[in-house]
Amino acid sequence: MATRPPETPPQPPSRPSSLQRYLVAPTRNLWRSLTSMRTALALLFLLAVAAIPGALLPQRPLNAAKTQAYIDNHGRLGTIMDRLQLFDVFASSWFTAIYALLFVSLVGCLLPRMAEHLRSLRARPVPVPRNLARMPRHEEIVVDGDVDPEQLAQRIRGNLRGWRSTIYPPDQSKVGTYEVSAEKGYLREFGNLVFHFALLSLLIAVAVGKMWGYEGTRSLVADGEEGMCNTSTAVYDSFRAGRLVDGTDLQPFCIRVDDFTATFLPSGQPDMYTAMMRYTEGAPTTDPGTWPLARVRVNEPLRLAGSRVYVLGNGFAPTFTVTFPDGQKRTQTVPFAPDEMQTMLSSGAVRVDPPAGMFPVEKDRRRNQIGIEGIFAPTAKFDGTLLSSSSPIPKDPYVAIRVYRGDTGLDSGRPQNAYALDTALMHSGQLRRVGQANLKPGRVLHLDNGTTVTFDGYQRWVSIQVSNDPAQLWVLVSAVVMLLGLLVSLLVKRRRVWARIRVLDDGPDGQRRTVVTVAGLARTDSAGWGDGFSEQARELVLGADGSR
Repeated sequence: MATRPPETPPQPPSRPSSLQRYLVAPTRNLWRSLTSMRTALALLFLLAVAAIPGALLPQRPLNAAKTQAYIDNHGRLGTIMDRLQLFDVFASSWFTAIYALLFVSLVGCLLPRMAEHLRSLRARPVPVPRNLARMPRHEEIVVDGDVDPEQLAQRIRGNLRGWRSTIYPPDQSKVGTYEVSAEKGYLREFGNLVFHFALLSLLIAVAVGKMWGYEGTRSLVADGEEGMCNTSTAVYDSFRAGRLVDGTDLQPFCIRVDDFTATFLPSGQPDMYTAMMRYTEGAPTTDPGTWPLARVRVNEPLRLAGSRVYVLGNGFAPTFTVTFPDGQKRTQTVPFAPDEMQTMLSSGAVRVDPPAGMFPVEKDRRRNQIGIEGIFAPTAKFDGTLLSSSSPIPKDPYVAIRVYRGDTGLDSGRPQNAYALDTALMHSGQLRRVGQANLKPGRVLHLDNGTTVTFDGYQRWVSIQVSNDPAQLWVLVSAVVMLLGLLVSLLVKRRRVWARIRVLDDGPDGQRRTVVTVAGLARTDSAGWGDGFSEQARELVLGADGSR
């Protein structure tokens, strides 16, 4: 006699391992939270908020001197802000972290949505709901006479031009009942995906531009003589390079500013800056006078060798001639920095080294250097002997100068302010004031040892910026595609419409009649059918003329 095998007792559910509990599950939940659209929107908003300090506070890569002055003026608060990287926002660790998280969130969010959208494009429209009368828009239409329900379903489907539609034939539960299901507005989700992928592309393009791009600024006197060639970082007054730019492979080109004009409004506000520049690509091989001439204005840069040359600012550069006792002359044209933008009252400094051989002993040569510190007024206005300016237009130019003799620090090897003499040298007695005067063009100041200082006039100087961004076209295309995707997602309406065709024998004297129930559903409030749904439903079933 066979015996039954013993029954195996049910096994208790296995407990998750420590690895799954403390690592896998939290990581999965964190990834789901990070890749949700809500998180992506929050990170995008946070990125916009994080960029505000970069617009309101001075940034060290753009103006290191102004940034340091801001920190010094705000004491401990300025030091704390500096430690928080608020003066280099776009290169800070916290801004980069937000940027990277937004990138990961968008990628993790968009890839599943794209796969889902592709599946929905391949799938048939959804089956007709059981109770169409519960839809917010529905209409029941009776078609009298003997009508073939299959032909009527085909006609309804034919009237739905531009819709993705299908016909569900009768089944066992719905004998003799044909159903039509149609959808339109798939471009709405497509536009939404295009917008977000373009945003992702824009983020990548900006990152590429920051890593492989660079910006340099340089002040040039607009006298048709001073120029610069984009061959190394040393030719710039300030240079901000991307993380992967070392300055050894800059695209070579040369520019020279021949002329500069500035126009002003009656209130004294600048109206337009225009610089006439000569340029050449590659290493210069011809006379600069034969180079092509281009007009460069504000927001109208010169595009050259993949770079853009902008006009940022301008000022005046007084020209001084120092004549030493032995008759030798030294002439310098030095840019002065504007102190008052309304009147272009400017200040600056000039350092002049004696001619070679004039003082055989090196110590004597350094003791007889000439330093000039002063202000320039385009249109002079005097309060006694105090010089100021009444207009930015140079109608009556004057300079007020103080002349010093001694060691100006020219060959000390220490960095110095280009627009002021070193006050420490004055306090130590190494620089001694030997004269001062208010001069207009052509006037001369005589010093005690026979040296003379002549104010010869002035030139205009121009501050230019060379910007190279290899991803600028990519940024433009991404922004345009973003706008197009946004317009598509806002203008396209997502709708569904269903029709159920039933043949009934409940008419008078047992006559057959065909009842068509039409229902519509809008996926969003803005895509509502409006008050004309009844007319649209009748036109769908009976045709434009209302006949069968």
